[in-house]
Amino acid sequence: MTTEDIADALELTAKLMELHNENPFKIKAISAAAYKLSKTRVSLEGLTVEELTQIEGIGKGIAEKIVELNQTQSTKELSTLLAKTPQGLIEMLHVKGLGPKKVRQLWQELDIETVTELLYACNENRLVELKGFGAKTQAEIKKSIEFKLNNSGKYHYSYLEKAANQLLDELRKTYPLVSLTGEIYRRCEILEQIDILVGSHDAVTPDPALTQHLPVQVLSTSPETFYSKLVETSSANAHLEGIGFEKLTQKEFASEQAVYESLGIQYVEPELREGLFELEKAASKSLPELVGFKDLKGVLHNHSTYSDGINTLEEMAVYCKESGYEYLGICDHSQTAVYAQGLKVEKIMEQHAEIEKLNAKLAPFKIFKGIESDILGDGSLDYPEEVLKTFDIIVASVHSNLKMDMDKATARLIKAIENPYTTILGHPTGRLLLGRPGYPIDHKKVIDACAANGVVMELNAHPYRLDIDWRWIPYCLEKNVMISINPDAHQREGYHDMYYGTLAARKGMLTKAMCLNAMDLGAFEAFLATRKK
Repeated sequence: MTTEDIADALELTAKLMELHNENPFKIKAISAAAYKLSKTRVSLEGLTVEELTQIEGIGKGIAEKIVELNQTQSTKELSTLLAKTPQGLIEMLHVKGLGPKKVRQLWQELDIETVTELLYACNENRLVELKGFGAKTQAEIKKSIEFKLNNSGKYHYSYLEKAANQLLDELRKTYPLVSLTGEIYRRCEILEQIDILVGSHDAVTPDPALTQHLPVQVLSTSPETFYSKLVETSSANAHLEGIGFEKLTQKEFASEQAVYESLGIQYVEPELREGLFELEKAASKSLPELVGFKDLKGVLHNHSTYSDGINTLEEMAVYCKESGYEYLGICDHSQTAVYAQGLKVEKIMEQHAEIEKLNAKLAPFKIFKGIESDILGDGSLDYPEEVLKTFDIIVASVHSNLKMDMDKATARLIKAIENPYTTILGHPTGRLLLGRPGYPIDHKKVIDACAANGVVMELNAHPYRLDIDWRWIPYCLEKNVMISINPDAHQREGYHDMYYGTLAARKGMLTKAMCLNAMDLGAFEAFLATRKK
């Protein structure tokens, strides 16, 4: 099982135990371990109980469950819990706003056992008078169910990419001309299927073993028309209309570049073929060179075992250096984030002392003293000024009170942006793709505030976030607001998520010059020095 699968199994165990009102201390331990493991992608496969207990937060009991999960894909305890739980209740546990206690209450007091019954109950206003619910909670539950139903059959790009590349490799053994196409070729963050184009006079059927449980469409076209068909099938309709694709007098080309050349416009990278802000620049041949993953020189916004990370500060730093980066920004959670072991002032001083020792040891690689400061309800940062001034960088992020209306949420962010110690605004809407929509903010006002205060906008690179949405990057660039592609890594391997962030940044037409962490160490230090002034 993958680490994510194990974390999910432990989380489900804890939720089902709480649903059936079992030992709260045991529930808390299992839930904490599940949360810890959900932040890592380190493989647990084949590890012994003794090896597992070396991981912080994993005791012997949890380690034994992990070994059992690796061996049998379940545990006796989980199997027993599942056997006595109606399947519909398990689905209800995935509804946003419903924890095990509320599900138990709905089950026992209203005899609701499925999501469909729950939605019907919301429509009938049966939750309004229920203790602990009320009209507002009922509306949120109804909205969450409808959101989930509307997003069924969709996938994160990162989920389908690996399988898509395996399919390409297999098809290339037989066909010289093969490419991804459609939305996956445009690197869209949410996909409905894998589209592949093959240059072949005959229909092509991929190996069923590689397409099992995956939505795959393979298109065939003659080898002569491959590249014109690739541009056609990979582009949004608005892009095809905007470039005058229907005016093509021929269909045979030697490359995608040749297709655009024949139309008298600049070549448009696949990521940009949306029919949005690329059209005018392509027509005037002023499309910029897009930022690339290899352009990134530093890794900002990362967590260690000082808060809720999996790896120690030194492990995070050494891996960062060995991966070829020049600097690391460690930004553990601030004190208000109690659920994530946010840092009290004494812990900050301890971390800063360790950073100075590591910097002497790892030079010229450098660790910058940072924090991910919670933006409090009134827009304040999480520490007094005498503490804030000890950091090199501050990523200001919202993690609580997510149900403000647009005006209040926007004002809250702007106040944080106006704090002179804020360096980067972290994941500005808090969205989780296919999980929850972002809280409503006036993007233009927030970006304008960043421009006025010299604050950088984060593109949180976790493939479930990709927040700020790439569609707002052109407005950031128009206002001269830099973008930082940050992994929000909670373990070493999380650095690699910057790849997904870079794909999203390219869709927003981000350049190397406007990407904060594409600066080399010297330039980044100069940037921070200017900010300090």
